[in-house]
Amino acid sequence: MMIKTLHLNRDKKKLELFLKKRQTDITEVMPVVERICEEIRINGDRALLKYTKKFDRWHAGKASQIKVTKKEMKEASRKVDAAFLKSLKIAKANIESFHERQKEGRKTWHQEKRGLIVGEKYVPLEKIGIYVPGGKACYPSTVLMNVIPAQIAGVERIIIATPPSPEGKINPYVLAAADTAGAHEIFKIGGAQAIAAMAFGTKTIPAVDKIAGPGNTYVAAAKLLIQQKTNVGIDMLAGPTEIVIIADEKANAGFVAADVLSQAEHGADSAAVVITTSGKLARDVRREIDKRIKEPDHSRVVRSDIIAKCLAENSIIIIVDTIDAAIELANRIAPEHLELQTARPWECMEKVRNAGAVFLGDYTPPSLGDYMAGPNHVLPTAGRARFSSPLGVDDFLKKTNFIFSDRMYLKQSQETIVRLAESEGFDAHAEAVRIRIEN
Repeated sequence: MMIKTLHLNRDKKKLELFLKKRQTDITEVMPVVERICEEIRINGDRALLKYTKKFDRWHAGKASQIKVTKKEMKEASRKVDAAFLKSLKIAKANIESFHERQKEGRKTWHQEKRGLIVGEKYVPLEKIGIYVPGGKACYPSTVLMNVIPAQIAGVERIIIATPPSPEGKINPYVLAAADTAGAHEIFKIGGAQAIAAMAFGTKTIPAVDKIAGPGNTYVAAAKLLIQQKTNVGIDMLAGPTEIVIIADEKANAGFVAADVLSQAEHGADSAAVVITTSGKLARDVRREIDKRIKEPDHSRVVRSDIIAKCLAENSIIIIVDTIDAAIELANRIAPEHLELQTARPWECMEKVRNAGAVFLGDYTPPSLGDYMAGPNHVLPTAGRARFSSPLGVDDFLKKTNFIFSDRMYLKQSQETIVRLAESEGFDAHAEAVRIRIEN
């Protein structure tokens, strides 16, 4: 159960094997997901009811029952406590403030030369679908992080799909968050069938332009499939969550251990990696983790078994010689969350190239970012931070280029256009210019 310790220089082969494990593999579930999506495409609501009964264990008598009603929304507001609603509003204000700044500059603009006008027009997506994981878990924060940037972007219709309980109920905390954030419609469907329904559309579920939100392997496979086979976009492929903590000899071992455990409780396939220049800190962190797990209160933690498995199978402490080596390794891992518990965290951040979000200093746990700091917590996983970014307003906006030319500008440009077109063998392109000037 104890987290393992490796040395970067002495244990290179073991480290390579550990890093290789982090690749997301959805090939095993893809055949099942393909069958589900194809049946939803062909049979619509009928297939949706079938899979809702099979996977969500809820037998909806008719398709209209899949949609959450206004009455259910009001009931949910009464079921949650006032302190939770207050917390939602504080988090919403911070998330809105951050994403409003993202939208600055995303406005239609143009440049003018003599005879030529070029520019970009920003347009929000019309309809988006947001998947919110459910079942045993409850993720109101996921609702806020997806709905709020879509709202700020100006999306006209925001739809949520989330798995119901076997009684056909949605967690009241999720519904309260959806109401606070401003979602327009909520449907009681989960899994690959929910992704397919939002992609293809049924009589009950509208087809959307893009689907966002995390989920299990089946949800990830369905998102990949609809991206390949339809004209519906997706935000990103979300793999198991992960954290890398860079800590020097002055870091607080208790803080590091607490953040390792908080990440481990997401799931047994989550990953927590501590990279440190101090052998003493590595030992202290192991000791702190062990102590916390053995505390009487820890046995009452809902996910204690999950934490133990994550620590044993997917977590590690790596000892390196220098902080620069630690940052180099972190850039290679490209983690979803990166903590810098070092003496000079701001200097370290200048060297960070690949991370979904960076948490600086001793008093910035990922929990702060997960719930209410403001930046989005939907982040690239499985090394995708090398080339992709956190969810934000841009994910719900699209750009359209526009061009205007008068006859004089086209005449001046004729020779350049014709030469380039003919070099590519596109004589008709050249003729489309000539005809305008000759006439």
